Amino acid sequence: MTVRITMRHETRPTERRAPISPGDAAVLVGAGIVLTVEKSAQRVFPDEEYAAAGCVLAPPGSWRDAPVDEFVVGLKELPDEPAALRHRHIYFGHAYKKQRHAHTLLRRFTEGGGALLDLEFLVAADGRRLAAFGYWAGYAGAALAVLHSRGRLGAPLEPGGKEELDDALRSAGAPVRALVIGALGRCGRGACAALEVAGADPTRWDIEETRVLDIPAILEHDVLVNAVLATGPGTPLLTDETLRWPRRLSVVSDVTCDVDSPFHTLPIYDEVTTWTDPVRRLGDASAPLDLIAIDNLPSLLPREASLDFSAQLVPHLRSLDPMSPGWRRCLDTFDEVTANLGLRREDSHA
Repeated sequence: MTVRITMRHETRPTERRAPISPGDAAVLVGAGIVLTVEKSAQRVFPDEEYAAAGCVLAPPGSWRDAPVDEFVVGLKELPDEPAALRHRHIYFGHAYKKQRHAHTLLRRFTEGGGALLDLEFLVAADGRRLAAFGYWAGYAGAALAVLHSRGRLGAPLEPGGKEELDDALRSAGAPVRALVIGALGRCGRGACAALEVAGADPTRWDIEETRVLDIPAILEHDVLVNAVLATGPGTPLLTDETLRWPRRLSVVSDVTCDVDSPFHTLPIYDEVTTWTDPVRRLGDASAPLDLIAIDNLPSLLPREASLDFSAQLVPHLRSLDPMSPGWRRCLDTFDEVTANLGLRREDSHA
């Protein structure tokens, strides 16, 4: 059976990444996959490069009318319509940790007979993520924190390339005492790399260093980069109370932006920041704390992030039919979560 994939246009205006690069699109087409790419003026790769790779170009939003067996690949949130989703969607749904929008989104899938193959849960048997943007999220999040701490972060933010960003990080500025929590993961490694470019030698904490959380030690740094994706209850890194303690800490970059989850490790805020207003001031006037919490950080480096992610994802897109164990785990997770919510799916792809 021929596998059919549509890569949809992203409706978020600041989203310039692509889950499939033109070069990797050519690989899929060469493998016999019918790949439709919705046209997008904001995507970092021009439409013409996908046409040259053998893809079929289609208008934005045309996935709604695609055959029911089409796999729809994207990155960020779906539009509100249609109310019932009949396709199998591959993207970051952020709906499995009791987020505010989760029940509504998952009900759309079960009512339409579709399914969410959430990229966050495309994992190997040992739980290791098979495709992730974490490195570039961490890199961008740490870079913004450094630039802001040096008074060099402008707004609105504009996407660019790594070379340009690194030049800004290397420019003269005050030394930064930085802490990265979750330093051994993809996201944490990216954050540490950016801090090193900026001339910092970051303190690196991971599981061992956070078993018993040393809040005063956190507060002794200038910058905190949170790279921990919490999957269960834990001790908050900061609270409104601890912000009243004596501290040096002045900038927090929360790369995970897990604000809608009950496992949020930074309950000092409840709404993300944006490209237009990337920094929000917390605390009182005598001891302010500036927060950066942008939930599509890798799109600030859209080419590097897309090429890296596509190289990870495309080998798995070649194993959609029959589904590889990784995709089967995605589907099983969706079925388990929706069943626990009392949602019953009539599988339109059986």
